[in-house]
Amino acid sequence: MCGCWVVLAFCCLGHLKPRIAASQLATNNPTLTTVALEKPFCTFDSSLCPNKSCTIYLYAMKESASAISSQVTDNTSKPLESTFHQTSGGQLGPYKAALFNVPDCASPPKLADVGDVNKVSDVLKQYLFRVGDDVNCLYDPNFLAVCNPPLAPDTTYRFKYVLLDSTEGIVKDQTLWSDPIKTRRVKLPLKIDTWPGRRSGDMIVITSILSVLVFLLLAGFLASVSSAVIYPFQLISEALPELTLSLCIFPGHLCPLPQEISEA
Repeated sequence: MCGCWVVLAFCCLGHLKPRIAASQLATNNPTLTTVALEKPFCTFDSSLCPNKSCTIYLYAMKESASAISSQVTDNTSKPLESTFHQTSGGQLGPYKAALFNVPDCASPPKLADVGDVNKVSDVLKQYLFRVGDDVNCLYDPNFLAVCNPPLAPDTTYRFKYVLLDSTEGIVKDQTLWSDPIKTRRVKLPLKIDTWPGRRSGDMIVITSILSVLVFLLLAGFLASVSSAVIYPFQLISEALPELTLSLCIFPGHLCPLPQEISEA
């Protein structure tokens, strides 16, 4: 069944703008900080790179930045090298989030391997790319590659693929910007519903009453345990003076003075 899903998805991969990965291929997508996109299979004309000298650049920007600038090339058709830091995480314009080889439309991954548990992960990596998947590159001073840091939660982004001639260093083609894609919102703990269904007013009242009853039962139990432990010690303390006096009838025992007995 999974193989059928991949076949259907692959047949639709040739498109003019990046698309979010199908839910059958990437569950829980988007997440709070990542977005899984379909790679640009069969999107660009292969004749633009006859010697396979091209590379794919992936640009990302926040939806609000489109009003400022959405250009990814300069006046000489060279790609922008803007980074996540330089654009304030895509707030001021597009930043380069990734680069990878042009997917081979002529020989895609074997769909039969999707049914193999040991190979399915590698197959999906060839079909999909996850934006925001690198949590360390921003804080690693020795990191020299393209940084793909986590996205902001509850934020709308757009994405674009660019075909770059690595030899000439110029852009050969590019897709349109993707439709707006929004990351998930952080859910506050107080708003998380742990019941199978929503709590009704009656359920809240019943829960409160049961909580009070449990507290009273626990308090009564602790009181009874405390009494059971303390009572034997009280009996011993009360009997101690009489026990002391009874020892005086035996030879060799020193009887305490009355004052000492009263103090005991």
